[in-house]
Amino acid sequence: MHFASWLFLSLWSRYALRNNHSGLLDHRIVNHELRITYYGTYNMNLSFKSYYNLLADHIRPQKKRFFLLATLLFGSIGLRIFAPQIMRKFIDSALAGEALQTLTWTALAFISIALIQQVVAIGVTWLGENVAWTATNALRAELAEHALYLDMKFHNDHMPGELIERIDGDVTELATFFSQFALNLIANGLLLIGILIALFIEDWRAGLAFTIYSFLTIFILGKVKDIAVPHQKARREAEAQYYGFIEEQLNGTEDIRSSGAVDFSIRELFRHQREIFTHNRKAHFKRWIIENAMGLALTSGTLLAITSGYWLFTAGLVTIGTVYLFVHYIALLEEPFWAMTHEIESFQTIGACVERLTEFKALKREANNEAGLEIESHPLKLSFDDVTFSYNESDAVLNRLSFDLPTGSVLGLLGRTGSGKTTIGRLIFRLYDVKHGSIKINDVDIKNLQLDSLRKNIAIVTQDVQLFKASIRENLTFFDRTISDEKIINTLTDLELGDWYKNLPNGLDTELETGSKSLSAGEAQLLAFTRVFLKNPGLVILDEASSRLDPATEVKLEHAIDKLLKGRTAIIIAHKLDTLHRADNVLILEKGNVLEYGNRKDLAENSSSRFHQLLQTGLEEVLA
Repeated sequence: MHFASWLFLSLWSRYALRNNHSGLLDHRIVNHELRITYYGTYNMNLSFKSYYNLLADHIRPQKKRFFLLATLLFGSIGLRIFAPQIMRKFIDSALAGEALQTLTWTALAFISIALIQQVVAIGVTWLGENVAWTATNALRAELAEHALYLDMKFHNDHMPGELIERIDGDVTELATFFSQFALNLIANGLLLIGILIALFIEDWRAGLAFTIYSFLTIFILGKVKDIAVPHQKARREAEAQYYGFIEEQLNGTEDIRSSGAVDFSIRELFRHQREIFTHNRKAHFKRWIIENAMGLALTSGTLLAITSGYWLFTAGLVTIGTVYLFVHYIALLEEPFWAMTHEIESFQTIGACVERLTEFKALKREANNEAGLEIESHPLKLSFDDVTFSYNESDAVLNRLSFDLPTGSVLGLLGRTGSGKTTIGRLIFRLYDVKHGSIKINDVDIKNLQLDSLRKNIAIVTQDVQLFKASIRENLTFFDRTISDEKIINTLTDLELGDWYKNLPNGLDTELETGSKSLSAGEAQLLAFTRVFLKNPGLVILDEASSRLDPATEVKLEHAIDKLLKGRTAIIIAHKLDTLHRADNVLILEKGNVLEYGNRKDLAENSSSRFHQLLQTGLEEVLA
């Protein structure tokens, strides 16, 4: 089976995906940066092994169904080759004046085979769809997991709509590839070989003529089969950008309206649609060339069958039934040729999608250390040593930042918007990696720690709480089934959410909506703290977690913070003065530089310190 797959797939893929650099550039401003996108017709020149590995990896888990599908497909080949033989016998028997009973049994045999062919066709369709959906769903899950593990830089550069098209749209195009593409190529190839053998058995001259004709037709298909791949790939890329653009515009509807940019958005929408139309038109034109080349070849084959059959019959070398056999077999040859043509057309899209998926799967995250050390002790000790970091190559967000956070102590972090406060939390969590300097936990560089262990031992609570469209249990545990309901309920009670929990219609099974549809800002923030307690980290980062709460909820949250910080190391990114009374040390940032760092009490009592001035002036006014 593997050899047959290799033989026929390699026949149709060896000319495919040649390097072609014609394309166009799209430019637009995203997050104040010029982003240039290449709607490419550049191909990766993927080998047969890339296609085979993709097919084998997702077919192997359902190999029994796949082999049953293969058996039905190959069984139908024998039936299609054998059925004309029965009809030939019927014609010759009728012309020879044989008994009615013989003709009747021959006709019944032909009808029976035709019915069996229909049953087999139904089985192939049902099994093919089943195999395709199972394989594509597995691939979607694999790609979604891969996307979630990629660095933040990747997600900042690619819009959600674009990723949806990559993960779902491209995979949908591969459904036929997983179910019947390879099998159809093999089956139609074997059908072609079987027909040629049958023709050689009937008459070697006819067999030779049709063999030459078949190889010429295959040669033509091989020449034209990959001409649409670059345009199909460019079309898929343009569609991904189109859906990404729509998602971006819908999210920014209020800003677009308030700034009077509706006309600009509509023009951009038309531009994206024009891009898709242009590539789609070119791809369809190339496919039209393939179809017409195939039509010319099949018309020539029909003329060959009629001409050779007439010549052999008039020469007395074959019977009229054999002439019928020639004509019927050339009609059968049309089927594998047309099928191969459609498979080749599908291969244009498949080739583009496989390239895009291969490119996507080849992306690696920078923050990756599966074989590193595990964090074993709580609470954690943290240190920054001469850390310089920038999101791009030019503007430094943090500049030579150094500080030490001893075990169990609390650091109050102050600074204007854009001074680098939130960036510190992202670097500790390894959403980004520093290029200069080092960050250490328990005196070990975080790059030498297992990434999963690092993130399990650190928790970040921000003012924006992300909720899933799932149950409260799943929202609190992040789908970790090892956390018991009893532990969840006890934690909710400790955080003064017991009454709220009792009023839920379905308890922990109550479904939440995304965004702010299900919970108030205060309830969502308290749920975020519940997540942290269930996680039991050694280092907690509170990033302006109480900045949007009403006074009543803020009191509950203050109690929760007191419990959370007990026995843990913490960083509090301050928005209000009230939150700083827990801090042991204070660090003030100014444009990524350390403006002031020291013991909170000492700085508060030092009239010349910046922190003392903030206490006198008011943090909200000075750091706005």
